[in-house]
Amino acid sequence: MRLSILIVLLLCQAVYADARQIDDYQWEGVERIVAIGDLHGDYDNYLATLQAAGLVDRRGKWSGGKTHLVQTGDIPDRGPDTLKIIEHVRKLAKQAKRKGGRVHLLIGNHEVMNVTGDLRYVHEGEFAAFKTRQSAGLRDRVYELTMQNLRARDPETFASLPEDYREQWNSQHPLGWVEHRQSWDPSWDPKAEYARFILENPVAIRINDSLFLHGGISGFYCQNSLASITEMAHASLQQYDPQAPGILEDANGPFWYRGLSGVRPHAAPETVDAILAHHGVNRIVVGHTPTSGVVWPFYRGKVVVIDTGIAEAYGGYVAYLDIRPDGIFAGYPAGQLPLPQGSDDLVAYLEQVIARDPDNPYLKERLARLQQPEAPPAESEPEESEEVEAAGDAVEMPICGISP
Repeated sequence: MRLSILIVLLLCQAVYADARQIDDYQWEGVERIVAIGDLHGDYDNYLATLQAAGLVDRRGKWSGGKTHLVQTGDIPDRGPDTLKIIEHVRKLAKQAKRKGGRVHLLIGNHEVMNVTGDLRYVHEGEFAAFKTRQSAGLRDRVYELTMQNLRARDPETFASLPEDYREQWNSQHPLGWVEHRQSWDPSWDPKAEYARFILENPVAIRINDSLFLHGGISGFYCQNSLASITEMAHASLQQYDPQAPGILEDANGPFWYRGLSGVRPHAAPETVDAILAHHGVNRIVVGHTPTSGVVWPFYRGKVVVIDTGIAEAYGGYVAYLDIRPDGIFAGYPAGQLPLPQGSDDLVAYLEQVIARDPDNPYLKERLARLQQPEAPPAESEPEESEEVEAAGDAVEMPICGISP
């Protein structure tokens, strides 16, 4: 018996001895993968998640060795600490690489929104982070140019502006707003720092037998290569056209799609299997759809949703996914649990999660739904998101199509 265990351990060490980068989107032989979901400007809980996973020490320095960390997008919006997280994770990536590990940052819909100017969910603290002593003068200059352009283009509208229009404009453009746009939007500055940072990152990657992305892959993108998905997104971000946003605002595209995550219309099981086969993986790991405190498997473990609501804006539920040669685990502050696979008991798993977080009412609601005979366990509904979805045309979805 001991000899058999030793042989298995030696084989695992041989398989994962050297991580190999196949191309810009694929890695093999990685000995440990930790994936974390949406962060939404919450630095403290971001750091708490890394510490719970054993990836950083008390000073926030990399301690994860050869681990590959995957963050599935949505660093910005809803919280004040976006810049703080980005600056830390940039340093962390360099530290990890020196130790043989890697940090993989993926693009989420909120990165897209910040680049393209959809600022509905930007936290006031995110604007304030850009504020300097020059901000008031800079904002005054932008206002003056805006009024000059309006007067030249539409003098009638200009003449009808209310007396308090400047106050209204200021409330919509707080100090730091101009610098935010200069740093995020290539149309304001072709060298915009954070736009360039986003464009350094892929939309989706494969590590070992797992595929990672933010929202999901629908039947419309089933046959697309990882390279083509990122290339389409990068091209649209660099030359954003609000009249033809393409993949960036496609409800069935990789930034917005929720059909893999229990939201109706659900992805067909045949589509899930086709995606796995096309990319040569055993599972798809996504964020985007909040679960309110639990790493949750769908399609008998073929899809794993990891947007547990780490940010305080979504409850502050710290959790992560840990993929190792000895198994797949959901990590929580109180410890790890094996993630249900195949026909494993979802009820028993959820009860263990609740035991670790007994004050979370959303987990108890999920358990009640799961125990209803008419609610299939693998398709239990996630918590509703307040986020306004991208628009999508009512076109019949193919089982496994391709988007040009």
